[in-house]
Amino acid sequence: MYSDIVIIGAGVVGCGLARELSRYNASVRVLEAGYDVAESSSRANSGIVHAGYDCVPGTNKAKFNVEGAKMYPKLVEELGVPYKHWGAMIIGFDESDKKTLENLLQQGIENGVEQLEIIDGKKALELEPNLNPEVTWALHVPTSAIVSPYEMNYALADNAVENGVDIVLETKVSSLYNDGELWQIRTDNGDYSAKCVINCVGLFSANIHNQISDVKYKIIPRKGEYFMLDRMHPLPFKHTIFQTPGKMGKGVLVSPTVHGNTFLGPSSNDVEDFYDTSTDPEVLDFVYEKSKRTWPGANKRNVVTTFSGLRAHEENGDFVIGRVSGAKNAYEALGIESPGLSAMPAIAKYLSEMLAEDMNLSQKEDWIKPTKRRKYFIDMTEEERQAVIAENNDYAQMVCRCEQVTEAEIREAIRRPMGARTVDGIKRRIRAGAGRCQGGFCSPRVIQILAEELHISQLDVCKFSEKSKFFVGKVSDFAIKEDSHE
Repeated sequence: MYSDIVIIGAGVVGCGLARELSRYNASVRVLEAGYDVAESSSRANSGIVHAGYDCVPGTNKAKFNVEGAKMYPKLVEELGVPYKHWGAMIIGFDESDKKTLENLLQQGIENGVEQLEIIDGKKALELEPNLNPEVTWALHVPTSAIVSPYEMNYALADNAVENGVDIVLETKVSSLYNDGELWQIRTDNGDYSAKCVINCVGLFSANIHNQISDVKYKIIPRKGEYFMLDRMHPLPFKHTIFQTPGKMGKGVLVSPTVHGNTFLGPSSNDVEDFYDTSTDPEVLDFVYEKSKRTWPGANKRNVVTTFSGLRAHEENGDFVIGRVSGAKNAYEALGIESPGLSAMPAIAKYLSEMLAEDMNLSQKEDWIKPTKRRKYFIDMTEEERQAVIAENNDYAQMVCRCEQVTEAEIREAIRRPMGARTVDGIKRRIRAGAGRCQGGFCSPRVIQILAEELHISQLDVCKFSEKSKFFVGKVSDFAIKEDSHE
């Protein structure tokens, strides 16, 4: 199975790169080990578009973060992805914190971040009255924003597929080598070959890199655990609120999401297991107590779920982006942790232009712009709701009461170019099951719709992968027959 370009990994960077490369006359294939795109770090992160004030000047993180964040407003408008340009504050409580904030201010200025200013506690409380009244200083960052990370990933994948990219799921790369002309890629789902290969595997990017380069890297999985609060309660803050950062990262946040929830977190702990997305009560207690220092009004009774994600922390602390040392026609985006989501547009543009030049690719004249999506039913006016119901009566069938998701929206999410095929895929694309009851009410109907649209039995519908089926059989198959002596 030959392609001009093979991208390994369908997270937000891999799919962003696939979309950019789809602008050129080349065959592009993405190989993804997961059951869906956005199945690893891209589905479980803070969703913050960081401005770039805390990156060490001169690093790849600083360069791509600041450039990428500036590209977001145009990109989200094109893709129709939820995005709020609400800003951020980094708060401090003593003179030591003030010194840290001053250092962050100088770093931000050096990195090219605009509109930064240090404000006193009184001004901070005027902007956000629910802050801890003991706050004394804050770095105000008006250019920070929030986005839905997985909806961004899905939108990038959809538009890439619309433009001819082949995204192959459930295909884990085991090894690869260059035979002198082509890259030969071995997977658990067949073999592939390509002129060019791009490593965007996130947590496993060092595994791929170290097979083909004499320069070695090491990825350390860094776990972050979160609380998600019910969006039925008013948002306590419009800004993303940070405390002064430490050596392990940006610290515990209290932040709104684009859909009106509030989250607390993340923690930041290095782990050994690259698949460990469990949550730990003691770690969550730490997150909660740290959050209380920012927001004394935080209350666990408003929690609807907890979750965790893993970041691909390269031990040297910076992104590794570009041509792979000592490997012909091989490229990579390695060690992409925070602020990787913010940097994604700039990383994708940089690598695609590099490949286009190296491979002498011409641009397509018939590149297809993203398909515009309807407004969420929950966000429509009454007049807009009546209009869509008149057009399609499935909009009158409410499936998820918590998030007001209709049958029409669920079916559309499955029919997208890179559509949902699991219950979690539906949840992340359109929020059915993301509300207060966490799918307790709507899951049976979502399963029915998935079975109908995918032309499979309900017994074969999965939560998130082939190993997470909801049912083991029909009741009639397990019932004891009346004449049975068993």
